Amino acid sequence: MGLTILVIGSGGREHVISQKLIQSPKVETVFCAKGNDGMKEDGIKLVNISEDDHLGLINFAKKNQVDWTFVGPEVPLLNGIVDDFTRAGLLAFGPMKAAALIEGSKDFAKNIMNKYKIPTADHQTFFDIDQAKAYVLKQGAPIVIKADGLAAGKGVVVAETVEEANNALKDMLENNKFGTSGTKVVIEEFLVGEEFSLLAFVRNQEVYPMVIAQDHKRAYDNDLGPNTGGMGAYAPVPQIPNDIVKEAIETILKPTASGMMAEGRAFTGILYAGLIATEEGPKVIEFNARFGDPETQVVLQRLESDFAQVIDDLLKGEQPEIKWKQDGYSVGVVVAAKGYPEAYQKGSLIPVFSTVDKEHIYYAGVTEEKGRLVSDGGRVYLVEASAKTLKEAQQAVYAVLNSVDTQGTFFRKDIGSKGMNEK
Repeated sequence: MGLTILVIGSGGREHVISQKLIQSPKVETVFCAKGNDGMKEDGIKLVNISEDDHLGLINFAKKNQVDWTFVGPEVPLLNGIVDDFTRAGLLAFGPMKAAALIEGSKDFAKNIMNKYKIPTADHQTFFDIDQAKAYVLKQGAPIVIKADGLAAGKGVVVAETVEEANNALKDMLENNKFGTSGTKVVIEEFLVGEEFSLLAFVRNQEVYPMVIAQDHKRAYDNDLGPNTGGMGAYAPVPQIPNDIVKEAIETILKPTASGMMAEGRAFTGILYAGLIATEEGPKVIEFNARFGDPETQVVLQRLESDFAQVIDDLLKGEQPEIKWKQDGYSVGVVVAAKGYPEAYQKGSLIPVFSTVDKEHIYYAGVTEEKGRLVSDGGRVYLVEASAKTLKEAQQAVYAVLNSVDTQGTFFRKDIGSKGMNEK
């Protein structure tokens, strides 16, 4: 009998994780809680238990003899789901609550970076709006304002003017735009350089880096419009040299893993470093305690090893064998509901795709009505393609999108272009 695995989460990230797991010859069954109706096309079994119902998920895992559980999103991690599974005698892949705080509090993450000399932007933390405004006035713009806690990728404002910065401070500290996540803000210097995402499998002090990716956060072409949870990504990133990546592994990933160990907050799971290549070398913009979305949908295409075997080895104290493709590129484009990231429309029909083997569709905000998928979230689905060159991968993605009716949705037309313009 093969492995029975439970994946927690319901977005495109969990779709690709589940799909990669189910492709393994070691795996018999993949359950996803709650998952989404689009996943069923890949033989993933949906479980109608919400990610915050820890006890319900534990009981399900026991009853269905789940070998181990993979936790996708940040909220259950910060709510201590891995702690709860571990206490129940079950294996779960992801950081404990104490370690997940590296994503849950930007102030905490900055303190770790300061203590262990991990390069990041100059910064200060504020509770008081008048003190925060005085600091902004002194520093000048552009400047970056961040809600301390989780805000679904939307709690960061890159303010071009002092007025814009003050409005962001008012939103967070006075108007409670992000609830308790914004009762404390981190203000940091605006860094100039090329951004990239460096993810790694981490087990205590062991760090196994992945292929780098570049995410596109702004809603519209040419990086215009509001920040979103991510509108597309590509991997690898040709304009970021290997020596920068190696430097980031040595000066950022490894000291972070060992620093968390030293703090009594040993990290096991996926560590995501959002980085920027500055003239002074790579610096940290943010840490996440899990796979990024949409980076996962392109990064996992580059993995040659058996994904289920890698996680199994990490959970069971074995030495994982992790190989990455040396050639080619993967591009993923998010299709979002009109209006996203603000109020958006629901109920648009999802096109029926007739893709060939080299393209993948990963569903996120969808539900099934009368046998057809319709949109039910902000980011609806992602189309991914891999090819020998970045241009060919990009062309393949847009060929799929241009061949179907995408009414009620929108997508960026320039995902991956930076990697061609700046090489």
